[in-house]
Amino acid sequence: MQFKHVTLDFDGAVAILKLDHQEVMNAVSVDMLGGLSEALDAIEEKKDEVRCVVLTGAGRAFCTGANLQGRNNQSKKTKAGLTLETGFHPFLRRIRNLHCPIVTAVNGPAAGAGMSFALLGDMILCARSSYFLQAFRRIGLVPDCGSTWLLPRLVGRARSIELSLMGERLPAEKALEWGLVNRVYDDGVLMEEAMKLARDLASGPTVALSLIRKLYWDSPENSFEDQLNLEFQCQLRAGDTQDFREGVGAFLEKRPAQFKGK
Repeated sequence: MQFKHVTLDFDGAVAILKLDHQEVMNAVSVDMLGGLSEALDAIEEKKDEVRCVVLTGAGRAFCTGANLQGRNNQSKKTKAGLTLETGFHPFLRRIRNLHCPIVTAVNGPAAGAGMSFALLGDMILCARSSYFLQAFRRIGLVPDCGSTWLLPRLVGRARSIELSLMGERLPAEKALEWGLVNRVYDDGVLMEEAMKLARDLASGPTVALSLIRKLYWDSPENSFEDQLNLEFQCQLRAGDTQDFREGVGAFLEKRPAQFKGK
């Protein structure tokens, strides 16, 4: 399926969402944000079938941030940041609340907003040649798209501030060493490995995996007591699924579980 600067394909229970504006290395425009919204609509329409999403980039980049082309030629200047709440934030919130796991396959540079997009993955896989870049200081702006929330929780305050103040590239191997990403692969096998992982997740207990996502997203803002209560609520919901009954039955019968995502 083709949307504005976005392609969406389905491989069984896996949806492959690809940023596809190669002329600008998949930089994000208002048009692309619209395409992403429509693609997520299509995924949600197949909610009962789609049990994992892979987010990646077309060509040689994952995403190089916001598309700045034409800003100096605008007859009417628009304030930087206005598209955050109208375009970027709705997309980020929808990814956070996705009904199934998301794997990001970072196939090249992930800069600015693109770095935030990459870090939204539940599992973050990188090509060995890829890198991350907090590019905002290079154009006189501050980090956005949730990066000042995500980064300190992933790599700590000192490294987060260094990345943002210095605006230096963080290679994939160093990102792995820092604990920013999960796995690094040779460029030629990145998508093969991403799809292998996505299929494994898609064959799992989707409701429970969705609740696991929620628990970890909500955890940083909760007290210990709040989190205990949330675990209790989520466990009640997970325990009421067909997959829980199947999982217990498979364990007792010493056979592989056949989860249906229900």
